[in-house]
Formats: sequence, C-alpha cells, structure tokens
Amino acid sequence: MKVAGIILVVIGILMLVFNTINFKTEEKVADLGPLEINKEENKTIGWPVYAGGIVVVAGIAMIALDKKKK
Repeated sequence: MKVAGIILVVIGILMLVFNTINFKTEEKVADLGPLEINKEENKTIGWPVYAGGIVVVAGIAMIALDKKKK
C-alpha cells in the first residue's frame, strides 16, 4: 500500500505541473490506389488543477494509513 501511495503522490505532482497532454493523430481520409490522403490532427487532454491535488492527498493518506497498521 505504501508503494501505491508513493506512485499516487508522484502522479499527482505531475498532474499539478502539467495540466494538459498534447499529441498528434494521423487518420487515413482516402485511399485511391497508389494515392493516399492522410489528415494529421492535434489533440489535447486536460484536467482541472484540483484533480492533481486530490490525487496527492489520496497518496499521502495511503502512506499514512500504511504506517498506522504497523
């Protein structure tokens, strides 16, 4: 449980620092024999800042609960 808590804390901090992830996708539009037409599209995935804070708090809680069990 301690390892999962540490992983959650790290992920939460990364979520606080990086609010979005940007990536490109390529989609085939038409395939006319030897001619192929592709469309490249930029996509963004975003989350609110408080989501990272919630993940950090959950990780800290998991670490604290693991220490109480011992």
